[in-house]
Amino acid sequence: MSSIQNVQLATSLFRYAIYLFLVVVPVLFIKIGIQDIISNVQNYLFDESSSLLLLLTISALGCVLAISTVRVMRSPRHVYLLDFACYKPGSDHECPKELTMKLSVAYGKFTEESLNFQRKILERSGYGQRTYVATALLEKSDQSMAAAREETEAAMFGAIDDLLDKSRVEAREIGVLVVNSSTFNPTPSLSAAIVNRYKLRGNVSSFNLGGMGCSAGLIALDLAKDLLQVHSHSYALIVSTENTTRNWYGGNNRSMLVTNCLFRVGASAVLLTNRPSDRRRAKYQLCHVLRTNRASDDRCYRSVFQQEDEQNIVGVSLSRDLTAVAGEVLKENITKLGPLVLPLSEKLQFLANLIARKVSAAGAKTAVKKPYVPDFKLAFEHFCIHAGGRGVLDQLEESLNLTERLMEPSRMTLYRFGNTSSSSLWYELAYSEAKGRVRRGDRVWQIGLGSGFKCNSAVWRALRDVGPEEKNPWAGEIDGFPVIVPKIAPILC
Repeated sequence: MSSIQNVQLATSLFRYAIYLFLVVVPVLFIKIGIQDIISNVQNYLFDESSSLLLLLTISALGCVLAISTVRVMRSPRHVYLLDFACYKPGSDHECPKELTMKLSVAYGKFTEESLNFQRKILERSGYGQRTYVATALLEKSDQSMAAAREETEAAMFGAIDDLLDKSRVEAREIGVLVVNSSTFNPTPSLSAAIVNRYKLRGNVSSFNLGGMGCSAGLIALDLAKDLLQVHSHSYALIVSTENTTRNWYGGNNRSMLVTNCLFRVGASAVLLTNRPSDRRRAKYQLCHVLRTNRASDDRCYRSVFQQEDEQNIVGVSLSRDLTAVAGEVLKENITKLGPLVLPLSEKLQFLANLIARKVSAAGAKTAVKKPYVPDFKLAFEHFCIHAGGRGVLDQLEESLNLTERLMEPSRMTLYRFGNTSSSSLWYELAYSEAKGRVRRGDRVWQIGLGSGFKCNSAVWRALRDVGPEEKNPWAGEIDGFPVIVPKIAPILC
């Protein structure tokens, strides 16, 4: 039984015990009569053995009530997702792949070899023609601090405005704020910018996470969940974004050029609550957050690394081992997650396979059986896998044996919005909602992968049917999806 189920059971038992006490005592008074009860109590008190028994009974009941009260008060609070929103820039930010190449040519510092490499990456990226790029890069290649602030604040505030409008929650009701942006962390912090813009109250618990990569959104979620165990009857706002203006790479190191081709503008804002009264209007309940960190391994640690190139130009290097590293860390993460979410039948098959492999490995002439991969389709109805790139999605689809329909939210998010870093998970969930696929009781698995190397999982359960909404990044265009994404889409320029 999970910790959440234990809490629910303890709470229910405590509540029913109180109801029973409040109902039974008045009935006894009515049926027996107050005078009879008083006389019986007096007889017990004057009878030495009876008074001792009464004292022990009262003491036992008091202990049970005290223990139940302490257990309920110390049990984890339920965390609900009230609503979320994703930033959708205007059409003037759209950047077709041909325009991306023209901007690289106009920059004038890329070699022909580097330009051809970028073209090859874009043609195989799985991107469409309407991903979004910052205005500063589209118009004048401005990488100043002011331009970077403008991009990030537009994305954050755009998502938060939509969220507050949808949730009907006042900004001053927010008690916890967690912001994550991996490579852009100015002073004052991005969390301070949000406090200033929305005039959040002075005692808000505010945090700013930096350098934690594309999986930082689920790290922020884990932090907010823990804080909501301390702050009762509160709201927690999580804002996830990444900056492209400041981190556009202008050198000719191939491992660093990949980020220019993949990262796009985006942001998400998520509102959590632990208020029991908000459960009826919340969308989801948080069931599990599981984090895996392999930074102790040098190969994993350096797989995504910000540094200077040979010309001292700062960029983010992606190693050749990245896809393999992601697969290894994912395997470790799902090995720990499986026992929490998989049905008993899958657990037994996994155990049987493990024993068979141990036995076959012991015999010199027997071929070792392949490891059994549990069917996670039996545990989840919706999969939101970080849209980091086509290669990563291909590997996870194969590793988890997922269908095209289950991969559709991730692939269509990559096609329509590109890699928006940690916020991509919420564009994917928004896709499923816009399609009207989320039903009450459905389970959602969000998988975040990022530098370190880290793999983080979040499991949600839908509390109600969730249909299309006006303030959804897919609104007005969802009927045009899914689309067929070619393996190679030639760039005609």
